[in-house]
Amino acid sequence: MTQKDSFGERRIGAVIPVGSLRGEKSGGVGEFADLAEFARLAVKMGIGLIQILPVNDTGYESSPYSALSAFALHPLYIRIADLPEAQGFAPKIDALAKQFDKNARFSYYALLKAKLDLLWDIYAAHEKDIAARPSLAAWIEENPWVKPYAVFRRLKQANQEKSWQEWGDRRNVTKGEIEALWGDAALKKEHLFWAWIQEALDSQFRKAAEAVAHAGILLEGDLPILINDDSCDVWAYPEFFHLDLSAGAPPDMYSPQGQNWGFPVYNWKALAKDNYSWWKNRLVVAEKYYKAYRIDHVLGFFRIWAASRQDLASSSMSGRFIPSTPITAKDLEDIGFSDGRIRWASCPHIPTHEVWDAFAGIQNADGSQNHAAAQWEAGKVFSQALDRLNNEELWLFKDAIKGEKDIEALDIHPFAKNYLISAWRNRVFLEYEKGMFAPMWFYRNARAYASFSHEEKERIDALIEARKLESEKVWEIHGKKLLAMLTKSSSMLPCAEDLGDVPACVPRVLANLNIPGLRVVRWARRWDAEGEPYIPFEEYPELSVCTLGVHDSSTAREWWEKEANQAMFSGFIGEPSLANVYNPGVAKKILQKTAAAASRFRVFQIQDLLHLSLKYYADDPASERINVPGSVTDFNWTYRLPVSIAELEQDEELIRAVQEIAAVKPTVKLAAKKKGRAKK
Repeated sequence: MTQKDSFGERRIGAVIPVGSLRGEKSGGVGEFADLAEFARLAVKMGIGLIQILPVNDTGYESSPYSALSAFALHPLYIRIADLPEAQGFAPKIDALAKQFDKNARFSYYALLKAKLDLLWDIYAAHEKDIAARPSLAAWIEENPWVKPYAVFRRLKQANQEKSWQEWGDRRNVTKGEIEALWGDAALKKEHLFWAWIQEALDSQFRKAAEAVAHAGILLEGDLPILINDDSCDVWAYPEFFHLDLSAGAPPDMYSPQGQNWGFPVYNWKALAKDNYSWWKNRLVVAEKYYKAYRIDHVLGFFRIWAASRQDLASSSMSGRFIPSTPITAKDLEDIGFSDGRIRWASCPHIPTHEVWDAFAGIQNADGSQNHAAAQWEAGKVFSQALDRLNNEELWLFKDAIKGEKDIEALDIHPFAKNYLISAWRNRVFLEYEKGMFAPMWFYRNARAYASFSHEEKERIDALIEARKLESEKVWEIHGKKLLAMLTKSSSMLPCAEDLGDVPACVPRVLANLNIPGLRVVRWARRWDAEGEPYIPFEEYPELSVCTLGVHDSSTAREWWEKEANQAMFSGFIGEPSLANVYNPGVAKKILQKTAAAASRFRVFQIQDLLHLSLKYYADDPASERINVPGSVTDFNWTYRLPVSIAELEQDEELIRAVQEIAAVKPTVKLAAKKKGRAKK
């Protein structure tokens, strides 16, 4: 069977972070070599797909979606004992494993530092032999990305892991300067250290991936669309990015101020001029290991929500979609808006009394308003932030204020900062370039919009809707072009994470390019129908990946006990008597129904599969999560299996339970009937 043919097979999959594996030889964290051991277990269970999270080097940032390099692998996943140079270091390797292996979740920072320290010791003991090894030199020539990466890692270490934007004279470098630094004999030792690690990681990961493929299992990687602002790629190839913009997501019911991820936005024109070599090289590297890959936030290939870097990291309300068809000054003139009217709609106008009102909370000891303090603080606001508009009781922001960060930096009372940031967003249009406008997400709530006549509102709404429809055509062309480039550049199967506010063009393009989309059961509902019913499993597209949850969500157990409308979901799957407390019986019913979905791939977080046995239930279901979005803690991204892979291999009861899930046949009767009626 060819790789292409295998993509058409229905498969049950397990989603598991590499770091969570407890292999026979791993110490404190899962390593690439453990994938081969897990594949043996997967075969016994009937699992045909293993999906892992991103495994690129993220430095001391634990999120796998915040990589320092789009190409380099994470040193955390190296099996030190398997290095040829590790002979004689067994006591230190054993001590490291003993120190960290007892932890329920792995200690990301401490473990990574301990591993790197030990790798430096091993490297120092064999430096001359490593430097003289022809195989390393050949590997470096085959992987040219490692040169800027090694230079970047050395400079980052020399600068106490600070962002490259704080590196002084090394902040902005040319390709020639990077090459010169790589060739500097005085720096060769440190540069080769990072190249040596990457060669070893590549070798170990390839070997493990080959074992997974030999077992008949598809190994699916994860390629985040975005790259960390503090990364080798942005530092070395700034021309491929819009560094003045920050990617994120527009406001929604869960994030009313939007999401600002802090990642730069791609300069697609510059990438196209270079024939998308950077993206194609990412696929070449990934294809050494994977047969399939997940495109995180595939919507970003169609359009990305971007806010100015001058705005606060906590908000992206003053953002816009890129690309999109702009509203121009001429467009506004054509619907009857003068220059003054355009300024009224696009520049926040602040009434004098609102500045005073901002300080109503400043009180004396007896609880009365402190008028003297309010007057003093208001004076600072007027002098530092605002300019009066003629002789009116209206004020505009000073020209020096370009965004929310400038407001935050002012020496004014916190009450005033909060008010001014809110006022900054109070506009109908964002003028992002001279004469080029985008509507604010909540433009109908703006002061200016409320002041428009009924006819003016209708003209504004019609103009915004017209440009939105034009933009959707642009998104479709843009997304189809970029995704076609990816599919033609690799034999791997791309799978799209298409969650969020999905434009109508996205499923059309994915279907046209044979790219499976994602169906998360708890969110796969008819949101615009009364009662927001779940979409029947038999109506899921065959070209899709079905799952109960993702790495950013709760497990099925926690969802059932804390979040789900149990009666509604029980009725949906035809099991009205399911227990309120999650147990293996409930797990079996829910997993069986999900496994029967018409989707080609039905994948489950490893935790959801382990819940088929009471042995593996944590006391608190929340402790089994991989990540809690919106939080930065030592908990996130450090999940580990509750027991070793070897112990799971001995659990015949669990293996049989998973086998039963894997053997479930699809429920496609309704889809077949509809297809038959369509033919008639």
